[in-house]
Amino acid sequence: MAAFQLEDYLAELRSRIDAALEERLPRVEKEDPLRLREAMAAALLEGGKRLRPCLTVAACQAVGGASERALGAACAVEMVHAYSLVHDDLPSMDNDDLRRGKPTSHKRFGEATAILVGDALQTLAFETLSAEGCANELSAPRAVRAIHELARAVGARGMVGGQAMDMAFKKEPPSFEALELCHSGKTAALFSACTALGAIVGGGDDEQIEVLRSYGFDLGLAFQHADDLKDREFTR
Repeated sequence: MAAFQLEDYLAELRSRIDAALEERLPRVEKEDPLRLREAMAAALLEGGKRLRPCLTVAACQAVGGASERALGAACAVEMVHAYSLVHDDLPSMDNDDLRRGKPTSHKRFGEATAILVGDALQTLAFETLSAEGCANELSAPRAVRAIHELARAVGARGMVGGQAMDMAFKKEPPSFEALELCHSGKTAALFSACTALGAIVGGGDDEQIEVLRSYGFDLGLAFQHADDLKDREFTR
């Protein structure tokens, strides 16, 4: 038996996730004066490591589920991630001109369109997640649990709350405890939702879901710390 190759596994997953994302983007059936779909496609499809959706699929497989069952949930978390980046880059937030070496959404399409792109991607994430629950014939409690899992992770108690704390830090440097709380919301909450979602749609039991949720949370914190240290090295 050939040895497991992580890079090959991730490359194959990324390819499938990219195709699934493009398939789930809405088609334009009438005039699109703000080029909304084009801007959504740019935010969602142009670059990205696809780490979060890969985690979702891997967690599904870890509990014995087929990878196909997790593709919708994987797309949903990537849509949420893409929306958060578009909004983070806005002039009222981090005011960034470049993302992954290309002009940010508001620089390329205008600020109003960028705001709408974020709104559209967030709602598309929940449309995708709920539709996938029907397609995979998840039980109603399990489908609702998946939707609740993602909503909790990206709201005021998760990603949005973490971003609010991060904005406040621009005025006053945080304590270590405050920084850890910020990272828990801004990054780790979505990572933990990825692994929990994978376990939910893959048919995992409560213990498996919680173990994978905890793993995702710790991985998210480590990822954010590593990212901060890398940024510090570049700015020294």
